[in-house]
Amino acid sequence: MSDGKRRLFGTDGIRGVANRAPMDAATALRLGQAAGRFFNRGGHRHRVVIGKDTRLSGYMLEPALTAGFVGAGMDVVLVGPLPTPAIALLTRSLRADLGVMVSASHNPFEDNGIKLFGPDGLKLSDAQEEEIEAMMGGDLTAALAAPRRLGRASRLEDAPGRYIEAVKASFPRGRSLEGLRIVVDCAHGAGYKVAPTVLWELGAEVVSVGVAPDGFNINAGCGSTAPGALAALVRERRADLGIALDGDADRVVLVDETGAVVDGDQILALIAASWAAEGRLRGGAVVATVMSNLGLERFLQEKGLTLIRTKVGDRYVGEAMREKGCNLGGEQSGHVILSDHGTTGDGLVAALQVLSVLVEERRPASEVLRRFRPLPQKLVNVRHSGGSPLADERVAEAIAAAEAELGPRGRVLIRPSGTEPLIRVMVEAEEEEMVDQLTARLAEVIRTASAAPARAAAE
Repeated sequence: MSDGKRRLFGTDGIRGVANRAPMDAATALRLGQAAGRFFNRGGHRHRVVIGKDTRLSGYMLEPALTAGFVGAGMDVVLVGPLPTPAIALLTRSLRADLGVMVSASHNPFEDNGIKLFGPDGLKLSDAQEEEIEAMMGGDLTAALAAPRRLGRASRLEDAPGRYIEAVKASFPRGRSLEGLRIVVDCAHGAGYKVAPTVLWELGAEVVSVGVAPDGFNINAGCGSTAPGALAALVRERRADLGIALDGDADRVVLVDETGAVVDGDQILALIAASWAAEGRLRGGAVVATVMSNLGLERFLQEKGLTLIRTKVGDRYVGEAMREKGCNLGGEQSGHVILSDHGTTGDGLVAALQVLSVLVEERRPASEVLRRFRPLPQKLVNVRHSGGSPLADERVAEAIAAAEAELGPRGRVLIRPSGTEPLIRVMVEAEEEEMVDQLTARLAEVIRTASAAPARAAAE
């Protein structure tokens, strides 16, 4: 049984430096064996779908996982480099028991990760991950199939085409991208083939960048975390819109025709307004994390809609969407979940919803995508040497004082990092000067509180 503590799994699967534990072949093999044992229940033939992005280390992790699953008696379907949402889609379409995506998303090539999806295309629950992790720490002899019961591995050659057709189906029939010039930056990642193809087949003139992966250049100065070059190219080519995906294409940021970058909050606002007007928005609400701008919340309130906030992480957004009956949610970083079209964030599908509005309204992206004025927001990371600086009375008093000073004109969000010894300090207010002052003040109090235990220990 699990002890309730997850040491391998974080908020988005297992992640780490490639060829170093836990992101090494030995761990991937054991994960395949343990997850195979967990899902290999019942009399039917069991199947797992494995996809990856374009990192060099994918060539190490994919076969290790395959060996683990085959050894546990599961058939493996390999689809090669495809976006994370494609793996979720194919897991359901092929009626597989499990989907696996080998990717570290927006991280540099040195990192890699493994995400698991259940037969419903949803990320595994904390309880499921805990049980699989507990199995990995024990004796896996029982997970190994008899020679006659070993699984088989095969490659699904038409997997990209299946995903392309599913994405195109999310774009309204009768509309076309003809006459639009679109620059798409695929970050040399998993969407490098499918994203330009979708846009071209829908009629756009497509300028593609970040479509020459070499195993090392994924997310390197490109993609959703570095849209500067895309913005310059959009202006240079006089494009109508720029689309920047991340390494596994489950998040997107946009660039309007002036070169201005548009984040996930503005994308959520646009889709929410459009869907609400068409009677398609369910639950009367949008789900987002605590990081989303207060300007988005106020915009939705003006439309008679609610913003439901969750912890940071798209899995928590997805869980709240299902609980509240909502079909739109996402993160400021560009994860946008449209549950009418998929079970996880999909940067390409989200971009098509925006393009649909551009086509319908026939206005420039700079007008269509500016749905609200974001409040000034600042995030500072305060590193500490361990312990619980947030438990210090001085920190609690400083937070209470800042919240009282802001009142309804802003927000304070203080939270520990889930992966590093950091305290994240975020302040949002109507005046930028107040944001700077309060952020600096709170960060200094936290630094002082975190230094005190270290000094005491040294003495």
